Amino acid sequence: MMNVLTNVYIFGARATAAGVYKSLSKLEGNKQIKAFIVTDSADNPLNIWGVPVWSLHEISELLSAEEKSAAEVYIATPQFFHEEISYLLQKSGFKKLIMVTSEQEAYIMERYYESERLFPSIHKLLLPSNDSLFPYISIYVACFFRDKKVANLPRRPGYMKRLLLGCYLARQSGVDIAKQADFYDDVRDNISAKNPNCCEMTAHYWIWKNRLDTDDEYVGVYHYRRFLDMSDDDIRRMKANDVDVVLPFPMIHYPSALIHHTWYVREEDWLVMRQVLRELYPEYDARFDEIFAQPYFYNYNIMIAKKSVFADYCAWLFPILAAIEDRSEPKGKDRADRYTAYMSESLTTLYFMYHQHDLKIYHTGRILYT
Repeated sequence: MMNVLTNVYIFGARATAAGVYKSLSKLEGNKQIKAFIVTDSADNPLNIWGVPVWSLHEISELLSAEEKSAAEVYIATPQFFHEEISYLLQKSGFKKLIMVTSEQEAYIMERYYESERLFPSIHKLLLPSNDSLFPYISIYVACFFRDKKVANLPRRPGYMKRLLLGCYLARQSGVDIAKQADFYDDVRDNISAKNPNCCEMTAHYWIWKNRLDTDDEYVGVYHYRRFLDMSDDDIRRMKANDVDVVLPFPMIHYPSALIHHTWYVREEDWLVMRQVLRELYPEYDARFDEIFAQPYFYNYNIMIAKKSVFADYCAWLFPILAAIEDRSEPKGKDRADRYTAYMSESLTTLYFMYHQHDLKIYHTGRILYT
């Protein structure tokens, strides 16, 4: 009996949409992806891997009411926009809407990478029979004093600590931040004053300088609303299998990972970063073009790592960021555009892709709480 093909459209044209496309194309043979849909064609590619990118207005004019009603539309954008996009699609006549939440995206990408034998999942490792095999671990949840309240955050276990960022600027502004967190990023050795550019990287720096003298075997960094999908069983898997680092599944960028910086980083700053790499770490620069010719990119700067691995990573990363700030025009202290945080995502991608064969790197989903 022949499979009946379902016409599928993907709303979105960036990383989540590209990942959904790759997974459906590889694993769902009964789905025929006809086009990507965007709100506005401006600043979007004409096609992605040969599949056309159409505006919602264009596709509404092209399809009949029956075609729109029968088609499936995967809404593959940040979750914050799902409700508005769903309304626009329904208003245009689309009925079968599938909202790709962060949980669904994690499941989709895990299946896809497993089929490609890439970026192995922490969930596939053997679970030790010894329930007491649990590492000494601290995961620091990077928060900001102006963060909006998140309604559906899970219960925070004892090994997860709140680390408040931007405390230097908060105190300078007279903001009362007492009792907002377990730890504050302006205490002891810190770069809290650089938070407007470094964002979550002030957490990485603070942990590196101030929290690696504890008994912890592993340290982690989450964001106040972005966590890794790690159960207590997964943490035991990590210790039992001597995992070096757990990262979120890489997001897929079209046409390659290089596109990411064009969205967030000025070209002048990007060129400064490349020059700094050539001078400080020529062996990494030699692999740069090869690594970024691939579509895979580690977003968000969240991870759990052995303490020694985290220390090596930070000792490599922060001299690069300091040199970039020193050479930037205007200087880092005279701007607040998060440019070093965005470049840190590229540098994190470079570092762990470079070490993919000499570190035991495993992956999991990245869950967004709203």
